[in-house]
Amino acid sequence: MSITDITAGNSKFAPMSPHPLASVPTSDPSIALRYRDRQYAADLIAAALLHFDLFTYLRDHPGLTFDAICKHFEWQQRPADVLMTLCRASDFVRTDEAGVYSLTDAGREQLCVGSPYYLGPYYKPIADSAIMKGFVEILQTGKPANWQAKSDGKDWHESMKDPTFAQDFTALMNCRGIAFGQHLAQSLAAEVADRTHLLDVGGGSGIYCTTMVSRHSHLRATVLEQPPVDQIATQQIAAHGLADRVDVVSGDMFAGPWPSGVDMILLSNLLHDWGLEKAQQIVDKAAETLPVGGLLVIHGAIVNADKTGPLPVAEYSALLMNITQGKCYSEREYGDMCRTAGLTPGACKPTTGDRGYLTAVKTA
Repeated sequence: MSITDITAGNSKFAPMSPHPLASVPTSDPSIALRYRDRQYAADLIAAALLHFDLFTYLRDHPGLTFDAICKHFEWQQRPADVLMTLCRASDFVRTDEAGVYSLTDAGREQLCVGSPYYLGPYYKPIADSAIMKGFVEILQTGKPANWQAKSDGKDWHESMKDPTFAQDFTALMNCRGIAFGQHLAQSLAAEVADRTHLLDVGGGSGIYCTTMVSRHSHLRATVLEQPPVDQIATQQIAAHGLADRVDVVSGDMFAGPWPSGVDMILLSNLLHDWGLEKAQQIVDKAAETLPVGGLLVIHGAIVNADKTGPLPVAEYSALLMNITQGKCYSEREYGDMCRTAGLTPGACKPTTGDRGYLTAVKTA
């Protein structure tokens, strides 16, 4: 069915029917998503508990800061930050205003050798798992593991250059992206009312910008994607009947200028795939591309400002840290990225499925 239909036998246009993508699901996908999102968290805790004996060390050496912990265990900061955020969100540890770590009652009783309630033996069945061993290496090297801990696999970034892998992974993301995109489009109604052209950077299948333009009929959109995902996006956009309102530009987001003439940029589930330096480069390029008054939207799973949760996001960050160069960044970290790029960030707002977004405006 086309976006507009001419009434049979009548020269007048029929009222525009809502595009199917403009709807919003009636159910919350959070529970179903969490089973998948948290699948690596137990192995990360097991690495801390069994290989490094982190919690016993914290008990026996009070007054440690994050840097001191990293120095002792020879951990890299990105994976160590994910682990310690997970420990805070799980109420195993806490930090004071000076950044000094201490154990909670749960951490002291359940995770320290010598406690009558020590749960280390309960984790021993996964001590030899490929994922747990991968976390040990990642903590010490900072480099992501192979996809799904396969011995013959590549990391996620390299794997996405393979057409078959890219097709499968994009479909995997697309099945959750439709609900995420619909809720995001609904939540951004006020912010997009006076926008005209959205650039979706690293937009995958285009599901986020297609849900956006479906709900907001005044918008056009462009997807910036590298091969072979650009062709997947072109096919998916056409299948939704939106090729006349959404185009695809093939390119590397780190190389060369981005498409111009846009007044809104979406970074959805993108920055968390990259380390801090590259994430900042992406935000910087967004700021360079936007006109004064332009809007940046950062969407994904976002850790709260003090990195104490939410627990489902901290658990999901373990998965991202394992397979990508990134992690779930905090609201404060995203705000700092925006301010460094000359953008003025707003507060983080929730959508659905433990995801949310924040916006930032280019004011000068």
